[in-house]
Amino acid sequence: MTELQDHGKARHRRKKTTLQAGVPLALAAAGVMAYGTAFGVFGENVLPKAAAATVPAWADDTADGFASVHALGQQGTYGGRGGKTVTVRTLADLEKYATAREPYVIVVAATIPMNPKGKEIKVASDKTIVGAGTSGHIVGGGFFLGQGVHNVIIRNLTIRDSYQGIWNDKEHDWDAIQMDGAHHVWIDHNDLRHMADGLIDSRKDTTYVTVSWNRLSQNNKTFGIGWTENATADLTIHHNWFRETEQRNPSTDNVAHAHLYNNYLQDEPGTDITSSYGNYARGRTRMVLENSYFEGVDNPVIKDATAGLVQRGNVFTRTSGRNESGGTAFDPKAYYDYRLDNAADVPALLRSGAGPQRSIGTMASAKTAAAAQSTLTVAKDGSGRYKSVQKAVDAVPAGNTSRVVIRIAPGTYRETVKVPANKPHITFEGTGRSRKDTVIVEGRAAGMAKPDGSGTYGTGGSATVAVEADDFHARNLTISNDFDEAKHRHLNGHQAVALRTAADRIRLDALIISGDQDTLLLDTAGKDRTGRVYLTNSYVVGNTDFVFGRATAVIDRSVLSLKKRWDGTSAGYVTAPSTPAGRKGFLITRTTVDGDVSARSFHLGRPWHAGGDASLDPQTTVRDSILGAAVKAAPWTDMGGFSWKHDRFAEYHNDGPGAGAAGGDRPHLTDAQAAAQETADWFGDWKPTGV
Repeated sequence: MTELQDHGKARHRRKKTTLQAGVPLALAAAGVMAYGTAFGVFGENVLPKAAAATVPAWADDTADGFASVHALGQQGTYGGRGGKTVTVRTLADLEKYATAREPYVIVVAATIPMNPKGKEIKVASDKTIVGAGTSGHIVGGGFFLGQGVHNVIIRNLTIRDSYQGIWNDKEHDWDAIQMDGAHHVWIDHNDLRHMADGLIDSRKDTTYVTVSWNRLSQNNKTFGIGWTENATADLTIHHNWFRETEQRNPSTDNVAHAHLYNNYLQDEPGTDITSSYGNYARGRTRMVLENSYFEGVDNPVIKDATAGLVQRGNVFTRTSGRNESGGTAFDPKAYYDYRLDNAADVPALLRSGAGPQRSIGTMASAKTAAAAQSTLTVAKDGSGRYKSVQKAVDAVPAGNTSRVVIRIAPGTYRETVKVPANKPHITFEGTGRSRKDTVIVEGRAAGMAKPDGSGTYGTGGSATVAVEADDFHARNLTISNDFDEAKHRHLNGHQAVALRTAADRIRLDALIISGDQDTLLLDTAGKDRTGRVYLTNSYVVGNTDFVFGRATAVIDRSVLSLKKRWDGTSAGYVTAPSTPAGRKGFLITRTTVDGDVSARSFHLGRPWHAGGDASLDPQTTVRDSILGAAVKAAPWTDMGGFSWKHDRFAEYHNDGPGAGAAGGDRPHLTDAQAAAQETADWFGDWKPTGV
């Protein structure tokens, strides 16, 4: 694209609007954002670095299910990773480290009796508490996670025997794990049994919890969830073996999203314990129940009239009584990826794989083995399976049908990376503490000659990372094009793309995408092909048309950081959509647009009719965002002989010194128009995580 002359200097202020939940407080308070070098708006303690080499491999594990969702200021659940690893054998040491303010990975290497009996250690945030092999036992008590406690992993432990001889005990509220108002908790591969009250109590709107691969047995009130009028909690419960448990298996009371799959509920005949019910959706719960196995259970699935419960793929053997479903629930894949095991395989799978394992890094289950095969590691120092990102992509089988996560260790990877169209479902995940720690960078520009003499790279070919495969995800890393415009000032073609997407259902989160001209190319595989992109919690840096292309894309809760040109001047354009007619283009929402540039020097956008195609109908909407003083009073301009006024450019409820009142040079949506231009409207039948 060619650069055009900027113009316009008027200044307007608008009444301040209330930002929606999820906008970073730093943005709301400052109104403007200079990009600088600290990238501090969203916080950088999001994915702590692995500690020294002595830390066991399982200390780097992160949760799946709802515990993996980025929300409430917490980016998934990774426990004490990045903190010191300590081994404890006494109650005093266990309590000392579990209640500390600092992150810790706490390895329990002995049987620890609770004193007094019934004691529940008050666990603080950012902790991993894990048993060493099968030797970690907590006897006569358990753990308590109070209001606001978050990012906790409890794993590979046996917690047992606070039972006081009273089956329906009303006096001893002694649980194995109790959570009151906590969030982002992963309870995995434990043996929980024979407690005075619950094995797990998730109460008072505790949310973003995953309970997986546990054995729960010999108990009355097994796993209770809720005890609140608010239907806000989100929980995933998968691959758990409930054996000889009477009630609450689990019961879910007013849970917004309860996803239960691949669990095994077993009531053996001729024993002292008889189940009264299995899975129970109470109050206003919305439950999805998939591919679980019920054996000998009375009333295996029950629901209140007010609850929604969707069943699919479950197996019922020797069951009797109520088996209910009805109403509407939700689509779990709108929140996270997961894979189902066949329900018929669940009993054998859980008999061998549930509960504590001698080696938690190599879980003895077919499910975990399959999961291990779907994770590839990259590290510059050779500690990963591959030393380059492209080599890891090359190792993914063509036509793969399930998610492959490529975990990239901190470092600078100077290479170009291409994800070809025949390799969908790939995730790039930086494993550093910050998105700045893992950098993929190259310095190509459109006008540079290819080494093989076949011409120049062109705009698309200049990309550092090119994604041509559907269902690609990336998080917690930097993708950069550091082409030196000053050094190559006479080159014909300064377009230098950092990231090019030309596929559908692309999910990008917690990234820095950095360049100068044409930084982020959001494209499709063809003019007649759909290409939807959802980018959140990220920085996009550039100066000329640095968000451009024909994709249907939402940029949400991010920073579009404006950058001076190579000669120190301030002039530029944020977006250059080339949207086909009848499609949606770019929606920028809950985002800050500003940078260390001169006032009134940047346009929000201009219409790119690629190749002079008059049939295109470019679209950019900027709404509910903070516009810095760098934004021109007349924020839209023409391009290549096409008037922006003949295409679709508009604002709605923006704030900041660069915002302005509606006028002929500044169209605003009506409330009715804005109601049809929200994030969910952009994606149709695709519901990406976070929408």
